[in-house]
Amino acid sequence: MPQKVPLPCYLQSPPSAPHPRHSAAFSRSLRPCRPNGPPPAFASAEFPGSVPDIAQMPPRRCHRSVAGIDQDDLLDPDALADPDSSFYEINGIRVHHKVCTHEDSSDQSADSAITNADQNQIGLPIVLLHGFGSSVFSWTHIMRPLARIAGAKVLAFDRPAFGLTSRTIWSGDDTKPINPYSMAFSVIATLAFIDQLGAKKAVLVGHSAGCLVAVEAYFEAPERVAALVLVAPAIFVPVFRRKGVKEYGVGEQEWQNKKDSNGSNLPTNPLNRIWGKFLELCLWIAGFLMNMIRAIVSIVRSLYCKAVVAVLRSSVGVRLVRLVMDKFGILAVRNAWYDPSKVTDHVIQGYTKPLRSRGWEMALLEYTISMIMDSISSSKVPVSERLSEISCPVLVVSGDTDRLVPRWNTERVARAIPGAGFEVIKNSGHLPQEERPEEFVSVVERFLRRAFGRPNNEQVLQAAA
Repeated sequence: MPQKVPLPCYLQSPPSAPHPRHSAAFSRSLRPCRPNGPPPAFASAEFPGSVPDIAQMPPRRCHRSVAGIDQDDLLDPDALADPDSSFYEINGIRVHHKVCTHEDSSDQSADSAITNADQNQIGLPIVLLHGFGSSVFSWTHIMRPLARIAGAKVLAFDRPAFGLTSRTIWSGDDTKPINPYSMAFSVIATLAFIDQLGAKKAVLVGHSAGCLVAVEAYFEAPERVAALVLVAPAIFVPVFRRKGVKEYGVGEQEWQNKKDSNGSNLPTNPLNRIWGKFLELCLWIAGFLMNMIRAIVSIVRSLYCKAVVAVLRSSVGVRLVRLVMDKFGILAVRNAWYDPSKVTDHVIQGYTKPLRSRGWEMALLEYTISMIMDSISSSKVPVSERLSEISCPVLVVSGDTDRLVPRWNTERVARAIPGAGFEVIKNSGHLPQEERPEEFVSVVERFLRRAFGRPNNEQVLQAAA
């Protein structure tokens, strides 16, 4: 047998030092750590300390979040109220609102130049109407300054589906007297708050979709509205639709004039008369067919809207509104500002706070459904076609970089209302009352002074001279 050749001493391992991986201590270190005491209830008998069986695992709670708000811990609106919040019940709906008076202001020195004498006060209360997706929070910076200018109370309230106003389930066969998510309810609430202020009339300040509420309230009770301030009014439909209707009407009138003139110059030839009657018959048939097509389109549109409503009222609609608010809610707030970098956490929290209210998804869906049903209703003339009927003082305000309701569209509203003033606030987007509160208050103050302000002694002397 071959003999073993002894290895050099520098390649030999001492027999008293076994390899660490073969040691008992190292083997013990690789064993799973188990706490002292009996094994967990969900541990397998054959494999102590192993991964538990799925059937034996405790149920895991799936946390849902929308715009950073945990949807598993929603609260009633009352539990989310601020110290200065109030609730006023209208047709069974607890409407959240805040009231500010000129007496309870503690920072008079900051705005002493605005109102420092009783003769500079208007003496009319002001009701503030927020836009879509907003709430009383949108008016935080301007309520006290406006109260000092008015010399009366300033009230802002959350319309149903927004803010901290109570949510309720609504259906077409509900026993409630009126849909709380409809425009009619918002108008009733506006007039009810004027009554609550103890005033015969008030100044209505609307923002975006809130401008529709302000104008509808004026048409409902013009004697209750002293003036209108419309901020970024979302009233007009896209311009190309109205332009198309207008051009069609003009063309039709020109064609009619041309037909009449040609008809008067036709010779008395019997063939020409027969040809003319035949053309009139063709036009009548064409008109009849066009009316049939319009009726069919109207029916299809109505059925389509009803199908959309059915989808929105299903679980699919709830998931959809959560997805939209989660992906685009905060983005929409930033996009509404001229400088998105100035949107602070405080602003984000103010806009997302209503997402902590129980039932906010269904309320927002019902509000959307109400808008859809109003759009297919032909029993009411649109507000955009009645602006020329407004006779009270009106001020229209726009931000110079409004990306949601562009300045040119806002100016159209001002041109459609007789005698309306138009003001543009620079370096401001869709929310001038939040981005530029001082400039906004100054613009509204000048308007109210011109409309209702009592002249001071200097103005009286100048008028006498």
